[in-house]
Formats: sequence, structure tokens, C-alpha cells
Amino acid sequence: MPHTIDFETLFDRSPNPYMVLDRELRYVAANEAYLRVTASRAEDILGRSVFEAFPHDPNDPNNSSARQLRESFERVLKGRVPDTLALIPYRVPRQTPGGVVVEDRYWSATHTPLLDDRGEVAFILQHTVDVTELQRLKQAVRAAELAREEAPPMEQMEAGVLQRARLVQEANRNLDAERRHLRRLFEQAPGFVAFLRGREHVFELVNPSYYQLVGHRELLGKPAREALPEVEGQGFFEMLDQVFTTGEPIVGRGQRLLVQREPGSTLTAAYVDFVYQPIIEPDGTISGIFAQGNDVTAQKRAQDELLKYREHLEELVRERTRALEESEAERRQTEAALRQAQKMEAVGKLTGGVAHDFNNLLQVIGGNLQLLQREISGSEQAQRRLQTAVGAVERGARLASQLLAFARRQPLEPMALNVGRLVRAMDDLLRRALGEDIALETVIAGGLWNTFADPNQLENVILNLAINARDAMEGEGKLTIEAGNAMLDDHYAQLHSEVTPGQYVMLAVSDTGCGMSPEIMERVFEPFFTTKPEGQGTGLGLSMVYGFVKQTGGHIKIYSEVGHGTTIKIYLPRSFQAEVQRTEVVSGPIEGGNETILVVEDDAEVRATVVELLSELGYRVLKATDGQSALAVIQSGVPVDLLFTDVVMPGPVRSPELARQAKALLPDLEVLFTSGYTENAIVHGGRLDPGVSLLSKPYRREDLARKLRQLLRNRQQRMAARTAPTPAPAPAPAPKELRILLVEDDESIRSSVCELLDVLGHRVLAVPSAEEAQKVLASGGIDVLFTDVSLPGMSGVELAREAVRQRPGLQVIIASGYGGAAGNTVPGAVLLPKPYELSQLESVLDRMMDALAGRPSNG
Repeated sequence: MPHTIDFETLFDRSPNPYMVLDRELRYVAANEAYLRVTASRAEDILGRSVFEAFPHDPNDPNNSSARQLRESFERVLKGRVPDTLALIPYRVPRQTPGGVVVEDRYWSATHTPLLDDRGEVAFILQHTVDVTELQRLKQAVRAAELAREEAPPMEQMEAGVLQRARLVQEANRNLDAERRHLRRLFEQAPGFVAFLRGREHVFELVNPSYYQLVGHRELLGKPAREALPEVEGQGFFEMLDQVFTTGEPIVGRGQRLLVQREPGSTLTAAYVDFVYQPIIEPDGTISGIFAQGNDVTAQKRAQDELLKYREHLEELVRERTRALEESEAERRQTEAALRQAQKMEAVGKLTGGVAHDFNNLLQVIGGNLQLLQREISGSEQAQRRLQTAVGAVERGARLASQLLAFARRQPLEPMALNVGRLVRAMDDLLRRALGEDIALETVIAGGLWNTFADPNQLENVILNLAINARDAMEGEGKLTIEAGNAMLDDHYAQLHSEVTPGQYVMLAVSDTGCGMSPEIMERVFEPFFTTKPEGQGTGLGLSMVYGFVKQTGGHIKIYSEVGHGTTIKIYLPRSFQAEVQRTEVVSGPIEGGNETILVVEDDAEVRATVVELLSELGYRVLKATDGQSALAVIQSGVPVDLLFTDVVMPGPVRSPELARQAKALLPDLEVLFTSGYTENAIVHGGRLDPGVSLLSKPYRREDLARKLRQLLRNRQQRMAARTAPTPAPAPAPAPKELRILLVEDDESIRSSVCELLDVLGHRVLAVPSAEEAQKVLASGGIDVLFTDVSLPGMSGVELAREAVRQRPGLQVIIASGYGGAAGNTVPGAVLLPKPYELSQLESVLDRMMDALAGRPSNG
């Protein structure tokens, strides 16, 4: 591995005196040899002018030595070429055993310019050689010649000859030492050096660095073109010719040189900085060229690499800038979508709250109007007025329903359905709504998937879109309804952050109407925003559509262009369940009853109206203002057949908890919820909880009466079936109900499962932890342990394992959302993966009832 040359060390340790001046001829550096021959210290001369540090000889009135030196410096500064003083006398101090003495010395000095990046002289390097002894030898020779001319006596001549011989011998020794010294400097020079003589540029001197550059070959005595044939055509020989002809030096920087360093090898590229300096004789002729320079290949490659990295970095910066610009655009788009979603969410909460209060008012008004209709049946004019008022209440109820739909607070009752059959069933209704001048076309794709949605609300959506399209077409045009399968992939989901990738059923409604501008499309889903004239629209149609689609877990997209119509595409999630047939609406005469109903309502006016309606239907009515007081009524022992409670109530006892505790005390109790705004108490994921009965406000007297009779009739049938006599031959009748211990730490899940088990006719005791469950199990009386896998403290699996060990006959159900391995370690346990349906739970409990009765199971 090549070693790096330390030029500073070479400079300091060179036996020849070297010093460096700046453009103002101030000392910048001086090596040890220079300081030694001038008996100086670096701190005394650095920064000072050379003429201040070494003033002129006071015995020389013409100051010729200092003038020669200054003129040489000026020639270097002006011409930017080296300058040589063959001989210059200069008085310098010299260190002797007796101290420092000042004496005349003779010097040969070379001043070399050191150029900066602009080609200007930055510094001057002085190389001096002390030729005092040589000069004195010449003077002695001249003195001897003069003595010979004066013909001294023989003895003096012999003595003079001997003296001259000694002087010549001493001079020869000095010259030989100087020659060796100069040779060492030449060979050890850090850069390449060569001297080429004559017009053919014959190599006379070449240092080792030159051989390292061009390869070891025969150079001395050969013309340049013969010694280096591969360099022909690269411009170097032409520059040598020019220097020899004009006498002007040439400086090259970073010049590319191709040489063949080994015989038969390929050309190797090198980069050189160099100076071709002409050697001018005293008579003005040019005898040759002094070539010196440095191999800067490593620096050039480093610069090229740096340039490449810089270009690469600039490209990376450009790419990063583009990415940041794209990211900024995406960020702005995301922020806009977020602001829109937040605005819609805020408006949704506001409209939900408004709808709740509005429905309560409508309930009071509607209930009292219905009571008045029965009291003033003899006045036909009063009946007409009351009927008009009732119609207004119904329109207000539809308006509130649309508000709840937009707020995604309407209680949906979804089922697996086929959109194609639903659209075809609406054909007559749509044609009547559109009119004769609008053509209706339905396109249903083959193999259409099922979806999971509320059919009544979906019909409202289609009807709303059809009416909007009719108005946009001004009563004339074509409406197309399409249904097909669709896949929304990851790429689409990335562009629409609210979309979950997957399979969907697509419902598209297209018209040939006036279309919408981009500004209108941005606001089209906002409630009360409409482009229709005042009095011709509420601005809630598309808001209701938007809320229903979002609450169902779907996606809605509008495509429109002014003058070319509009297409609204609705994507509803695919359902893998079989289609469920819709139940017919119960009709027939209104019936009352004599059962006891507990009404729980915090609004005094609503409560009074409901109590009067129920009393008019013949029921015995108890009333409470909140859940806590209602629970106190039930705990008092008063017989209650049905609990009719508002969903949203003040106080610590929420309506679902009231219903759960009430059914725990009265297992045969029926529960009917009512609300104008369900929040999340009995609606989760936009759907009514399983087994929950709801009558939305405002409701008519007929709707209330039919719903009550339906629930109370179910209660009667259930009680009758439970009290029916058991056939005599049956050896071991199955238990009519199971005593189930439910262990679930999530309150909402615990409440929901309790209601499911109540619906199935079983007795339930619910606790939130395994530790509390162990206390209940220790007291006995439990048929089935129904536990979740994940519980605080002891897990459900550990609880079940310990319970089965202590009570081998105990039936165990383990509910898990982690797959099928959770219950494998509990003997006899049944694993019920979440989410499970009511039918699955009923089947498991039926098998357990058979097992407890000792009968073979059919499951």
C-alpha cells in the first residue's frame, strides 16, 4: 500500500535552505537549513518583510544586492514564472564558536511562483545554494594568474602553486559535495522532474517520480517522441515545441495523460499538474526545457467522485423535494377530508340531539291529538282539523327520521337481502313517483351477491334518489338503476381513507338531468343544503342517504357534470349469509289489555301523554321518572308484566342496566324500549342489539297498541309452555331453564349476553371477574358456567379448569375471539367463537339441557 508523502516534513528536513514569501514579500515559512545558515529564529522573521529582516549592506552605497533580489521577486510576481539569480552577494549573520558574526556570503537563488486557483502568484518559494567557497576559489585562481604575470621568484611560484593546488582540491571537494547534494534534492523532489535538451527534447535528467509516472523504461539520451511514443497526439509534445520556440513557459492543470507503464499493457490514465520552463542561456538562446509537476490522479478521481456524489445528492434532493410536494398535496387532501369528516360528525351530533328533543315534542303533540280524536268524535270539522294536525306530526316525524339517518343514529334492523329483488319489487312505486315522462330502466347483474342492510331504509334511499333525479330532469328524461358486484381494492382504499378494501354490492342510480358543479358536489351531503327553490325541498334527502350508507358500513360516490346528468354509486358490504325473507307488517284491529305496565320517562309531558294512552287502552299503569326509581318499584314486589322505558334517561341507572336487573328479578317481564335518539345504549354498529324491542318516537296510538299486544302475547305463550304438564312416560324431563353464571368483564357485552339468555328463557347471574365467579360457584346452584377467555386477573380458561375439577358435572361454555384452541385444555367445555348468533347459543344450551336431563343429545 503506497505511503502518503509528508511534504511539510520534506521541506523542514531538506539540507538546502528553503523559505516562502507571500505577495508582500513577507516570510510565511522557512526550513531549518535556512534558519541555520542565516543564524535566525522563526519567531523573529515570520511575518516580517525579507528586506526588514536582512537589511542591505551598509558598505554598499548602491544597495545592489538588495536591488537584484527585489527585481527577481518582481519578475516572478509579474511573469508568474520562476526566476534565477546565478550569483548574488549578501551579508548574513553566521553562528560561530565565538558568537554570531556578519559576513559576506555568495549565493545562487531560484525563486519559484506558487500559483492559486486563478493562476495568480500566491507565494514565492526561494531555494538558495551557498556558493561562497566556489566564488573564493575563482578569486584565488584569478589572483594566481595575476601573480604569474608579475613573475615572482621561483620560491614564491612554488609556494603559490602548492597553495593553488590545495585550493583547487578543496574547491573540487566542495563542488563534488554540492553536486551530490543537488542530486539528492533532484531525486528526492516530491514531484516529477526532468530536463530535456535541444529541439528534439532529449532526456538528460529524470528523477524517480518521473519514472513512477510513465513507467520504468529507457529515457536518458532519447528524444521525447521516441521514449514516449504512446503520448503522441495528446498535446504534450506540441506544448514542448511551443515552449522551445517561443521561450514562454506553459502551465498545465489536471491534464489527462495516457501512458503504457508496462510493455504490452493497456494504456493507463493519469492526471498531472505541470510547468514547462525554458532554460535560457546568457546569450538569449534556449538550450532546453525544465519540466516539473505532480501526479494529481488521486485528487482528480476524488474530485470526480465528489462531483458524482454531489450530482447524486442533488438528484436525491430533487426527488425528496418532489416527494415532499406530493406528500404536501396528499396532506392537504387528507386535511380537507378530515375537516369535512369532522364537520359532518359535528353536524351529525347536533342533528341527533335536535332530533331527540324534536321527537319528544312530537310525541306529546301526537299523543294528545290522538286522544282528542277519540273525545270529540261527534264534530266532523274538529276531526278534520285534528287529522291535519296529526298529518303535520307525521311529516315532522319523517323529518326527524331523516335527521337521525344523517347523524347515523337511526336504529337499523339489517338482514341479508338481495338488492336486485328489492329494486324489482319497487318498480310500481318508482314509476308512480317518477311520472309518465321519465323512462325507468333497471339493470341487475347475474350472480348478484347478497348484502346486509335494513331493507326499509334501503327502499327509502332508492326512493329519495329517484325523486331527486326526477327533479333534476324537470320531469322528463331517463333514470337507470343498476346493481352489480364490485371489488374495492387497496389502491382505491388509499385514495378514499374511509373505505375498507373488500367485496361490495354496488347500487348505481343515474339520471340525464342538469348535473352538478364541483362546488355543489362538495356540499351536497350537508343537511338542509338544497338547490331547489324555497319551499320545494328540505335538503335532507341526500343527507339521509349519506348517513344510512355510512351507518351500514358502505361507501358512496358521486359522478356528475353540468349538463350531462349525475350518477350516484352506493357500495354496500357483501354478506355471505342466505337471503332472509321480510316479515309482513302486522295489521288488524287495535287491541288493549289489562296487564300492568311500568312506564319510565323523564319528560313529564311525554310521560303524562303515554300514561293516558295506555290507560285508555285498558292497561294498569305504573310510572317512574328515571331508572333508579323504576328499579325501586320492581324491587318492592309489585307485579309488573311489561317495562316500557325511554332509552336516554338521567341518573346512575341506564336503561339497559334497568332492563337487565328487572328481568333478573322478574324473569317473565317483557321490555319495550322507546326513543327519539338511541345513542349507543341499545344500538351497536348501527344495529339494534339482539333480542331488543324498540318503538321509535314519535309513534301512533295504533303502533303502540300492536307492539304491546305482540310482546304480551309472546309472554303468555312462553309462560303457558313452561307450565304445561310433562308427559308421564318421559323418564327424565329436561330442565325448563338453566341457571347460568355469566363471567364477562365488558359491561356492554355482559348486558347484551344477559338479554340474549333472558330471551332464551334462562336464569342468569352475571359477574365481571373470575374471582367473583368462584364465590358464586362455591355456593352451588349453577348449571352452566359461561365465561369469556380474557378476564382481569385469573383467565376464563383457568377458572373453567378449576370449576370442572371441583364440580365434574358442571357444563362449561368458553367464549373466545381468538379462534378454536382456547377451550381444548378444559375437559367437556364447549368453545363458542365470537361473534356468535342467537341460534348458535340456543343450540349449545339445548344440548346442555339434554345432558343435564340424562338424555342423548340431537345436536
